[in-house]
Amino acid sequence: MKKYKVGIIGATGMVGQRFALLLENHPWFEVTVLAASARSAGKTYGETVKGRWHMSAELPDKYKNMVVVDADNVDEVVSKVDFCFCAVNMKKDEIKALEDRYAKAECPIVSNNSAHRFTDDVPMVVPEINADHIKVIDDQRKRLGTKRGFVAVKSNCSLQSYVPAIHPLKELGVDKVLACTYQAISGAGKTFDTWPEMIDNVIPYIGGEEEKSEQEPLKIWGSIQDGKIVKTDDISITSQCIRVPVSDGHTAAVFMSFKDGVKKPTAEEIINIWENYKGRAQELDLPSAPKNFIHYFTEPDHPQIKSERNLENGMAVSVGRLRPDTQYDYKFVCMSHNTLRGAAGGAVLLAELLCAEGYMD
Repeated sequence: MKKYKVGIIGATGMVGQRFALLLENHPWFEVTVLAASARSAGKTYGETVKGRWHMSAELPDKYKNMVVVDADNVDEVVSKVDFCFCAVNMKKDEIKALEDRYAKAECPIVSNNSAHRFTDDVPMVVPEINADHIKVIDDQRKRLGTKRGFVAVKSNCSLQSYVPAIHPLKELGVDKVLACTYQAISGAGKTFDTWPEMIDNVIPYIGGEEEKSEQEPLKIWGSIQDGKIVKTDDISITSQCIRVPVSDGHTAAVFMSFKDGVKKPTAEEIINIWENYKGRAQELDLPSAPKNFIHYFTEPDHPQIKSERNLENGMAVSVGRLRPDTQYDYKFVCMSHNTLRGAAGGAVLLAELLCAEGYMD
């Protein structure tokens, strides 16, 4: 595999910092541009993140003296990269416009942002679930008038705790899901130092999160029709999303039912399906892919945030407590690392998929 030159747009934010760490020694990707807002441009990355480096690991030496580029200077960034990751903190319409500018300048964008998630020819991909959706890029390029440029996005971070567990069971007839997510403060770009109000607190509202949790999976499970991704209508999801005093890691309590008239699998059969499930990322043996996508825990008090969130470099999904329910057919709990599997790590894995399938060439 050739070495790709990559940029991080929005490099100074929490997800941008996570990208920087993940890409420090990546076998396929070499960071050649760190881009951010005009107020950071011209300073070294070390100067820019001083006092607001949110990662537990130290800032790598290789980035300290890199001069930050203005993300709005598209031509300068594009001249130095093969593609870019994007994790900017801007209004949604501004993000759309910026990502489109890069795509039209023939720079592929792998986005952590939500702005393009419901653009119907932009693939929103979890590589183990709907890798085939990247084919819609051919139609997107026709719309944009590009040869290389496109936008691809990863889904909302909380989905990646429970959608992977539901996905292998869908073909058995799961048609109704209730998911209550308990989400870490890093999902809001915060730490306990910057958000002390969250210590010893629970906030039962995260703006826009429930709509994302209920609608984004329908696109992920959708199909490409006439150059657009059409949402599935064979499953319904309702959710509640709650902010909890946890640094990293989103947990979900999930209830699911199967269609009337289908033979419902036993708990043992479900666990066996989870433990043996592999997706395209595992078939291609992508560098960031977990060897086992879903890990099932038999202990009644697992999975736990502290012991399981970094499983397989934070890229695995942990599931436990599967049991029959009195109103739904089954219930279980699950958990994933929201800034690794759910954010920057998921985007890096998507970029690896796009490279392996030839979309970055």
